[in-house]
Amino acid sequence: MTIIFDGLAAGMLLFLISVGLSVTLGLMNFVNLAHGAFAMLGGYVCALLLARAGVPFLLAAPAGAIVAALAGVVLERTLYRRLYGASHLDQVLFSIGINFMAISAAHYFFGAQQQAIVLPDFLRGQIKLPGLDVGVYRLFLIVIGLTLALGLQWLVGSTRFGAQLRAAVDNPRAARGLGINVERIFTLTFALGSGLAGLGGALGIEMLGLDPSFPLKYIVSFLIVVAVGGSGNIKGSLIASLMLGLFDVAGKYYLPQAGAFVIYVVMVVMLIARPQGLFGRSAAK
Repeated sequence: MTIIFDGLAAGMLLFLISVGLSVTLGLMNFVNLAHGAFAMLGGYVCALLLARAGVPFLLAAPAGAIVAALAGVVLERTLYRRLYGASHLDQVLFSIGINFMAISAAHYFFGAQQQAIVLPDFLRGQIKLPGLDVGVYRLFLIVIGLTLALGLQWLVGSTRFGAQLRAAVDNPRAARGLGINVERIFTLTFALGSGLAGLGGALGIEMLGLDPSFPLKYIVSFLIVVAVGGSGNIKGSLIASLMLGLFDVAGKYYLPQAGAFVIYVVMVVMLIARPQGLFGRSAAK
């Protein structure tokens, strides 16, 4: 039971960080491999506010998300917008370059050391249940992740904004003819994806750590979630994250010599069985 609970918590944290990439890659069809840089930015903002300004954690983490979202708006309007019509290779090369620039900037301003945070008392410790000790912070991550998943699913699937976004991606010219401000929709969507990355980076410091190598250290995990869950599908990203978290924790416990290799095996098996992902578009037809 402890392994299952820790696996769910690890998977939910992976979802919190990677769902923003599912938004930009799956819904906007833009390969933003600099997603980890926005997560790192949110993490550093949270750590600085906690350590130097004494801001409470429940305010510092959303502040990291807001700063990451603002950074996403600036980059989308100045740089990313020029690449919407470019090939995926150009998008990959450009966003990888953003990653290296972010890593260098983090090294320059903060050094190579890990950033540590002190959680508030009410998020520390454990809740003792029959046969299971539940970590309070891990339970907090599960609740936050489920809440965000439900909110995003509603936003994308049941609101006017979600309908306009799908129309803008599928046929921008027709969307403009219907009066949809495609540029504004893309900016808001990119801000949403970047903000979610920043929030995940802030919430993940305690479990994943934070140093300048963060954008490249976890980018493969983010891509695995999007690939296994199905591009642009919030429910698919959630289920894929939980599956990978469970297999990762169980693999490290029962097969420590294999390390993180277990999740790659799971990914290969899943993609052989369903190349479009668990909830990819072709699977829904």
